[in-house]
Amino acid sequence: MDSSTEADDSLQECKENVSYRVGEIVQKQVEEQSGQQADRGFPSPSPSPFCNHEEEVMTDSWRGHRKHVFVLSEAGKPIYSRYGNEEALSTTMGVMMALVSFVQSGDDNIRSIHSDDHTVVFMQQGPLVLVLVSNNKQSEQQLQSELLYVHYQIVSMLTQASINRIFEQKKNYDLRRLLAGSERILDGLLDLIDKDPSFLLSAVQCVPMSPSLRDSINQTLQRATTPNLVFSILIVNNQLITIVQERMVLEDARLKPTDLLLVLNFIMSSSAFHGGEIWTPICLPLFNADCYFYAYVAFMDPPDCTVCLLLITTDRNAFFAAAECKRKIEESFRAQKVLDVIARAQPYHASHVGVSDLRHFMYMPFNIPDKHHQLPQFTSSLMAEPYVGLERTRLLDLYRNMHSRIHSTTPPLKIIYHVSQKEVLLAWLCHQITALD
Repeated sequence: MDSSTEADDSLQECKENVSYRVGEIVQKQVEEQSGQQADRGFPSPSPSPFCNHEEEVMTDSWRGHRKHVFVLSEAGKPIYSRYGNEEALSTTMGVMMALVSFVQSGDDNIRSIHSDDHTVVFMQQGPLVLVLVSNNKQSEQQLQSELLYVHYQIVSMLTQASINRIFEQKKNYDLRRLLAGSERILDGLLDLIDKDPSFLLSAVQCVPMSPSLRDSINQTLQRATTPNLVFSILIVNNQLITIVQERMVLEDARLKPTDLLLVLNFIMSSSAFHGGEIWTPICLPLFNADCYFYAYVAFMDPPDCTVCLLLITTDRNAFFAAAECKRKIEESFRAQKVLDVIARAQPYHASHVGVSDLRHFMYMPFNIPDKHHQLPQFTSSLMAEPYVGLERTRLLDLYRNMHSRIHSTTPPLKIIYHVSQKEVLLAWLCHQITALD
């Protein structure tokens, strides 16, 4: 068997891990929808009023974007570009790969290039090369972290084992054949990275609610279980309510914030998840990068679609069992009027903490004892006026700068007091907390 045939076999294997949407729980419809989605392997992304991938490259507007992200193979084959068509950028990506190869020929790895106005960061992950070009003065470490998120999102759709196997068999394979339709997912991830501090802090934000209500929801999820179920997750407005990890999962193999953030982006980037019950393969790169889990996704408050139930299992045939778990959870929530209470849960304003002239803050505890088995979490006041639109972006850029400086090892800092043109910022790092305001 030649390498092309082997690569095609790997392609077919990936296509077999297709997702399918179920409007009614009828096996025939499951099979029909599975066939319709076989060309993509995951739900169709939401339509976009303007496609960034059709933007003409090398124009002033194209050059003026805050960040460009490129993904290519070791053979220089284009895979993804944040702005512009990959084919139109094939020469540019070829130059990028030439730089990587030239430095590698001297037994070294290129990490970054710095100029007065731009930083270019390179990262190689297995057979994939990722490049980020930024003009917003973020630290190299932060840009490297953002490239890792992009890589993990690709792995979440294909698995690392599949990617490695494909390129071992055919080095010039065009990975866009497997990622067709996923551009919106990667675009959505990069948009979230720019506006959601969860990615900067590598932590999740939980919805504020009473401990008694959260415990009650937790117990409901624990009672609705099925064999091979790994995680039961409840989310509202892209924020976490609770996660239940089944006892069958090893204590030291716990869900990481990165995996949860990637799953949330995967769900929120596609409107297909809003129309019924979805059964889809998903890889959790930091939990196990080489295999698929299977996710049952259903919104519990149509047509608003704000409360999302996510059941993750190792059994690819467990759709109906997961649907039965959802039915039991719905019955319990209805009896306790849980969804009504969740609907009233609101983010809080900085004024609620009783500090005069405080406009916004974020707080993240450190060194939580392992016995609590908690995901890294942070809390944040609502980012309201004047921090909307470009002002929100400006504030987050200030936060990124403060975060980079206070976590720098040269010199190590505990407190930063920064006076800008429009506000005063304080970053405070101690043994138990990190605060930015």
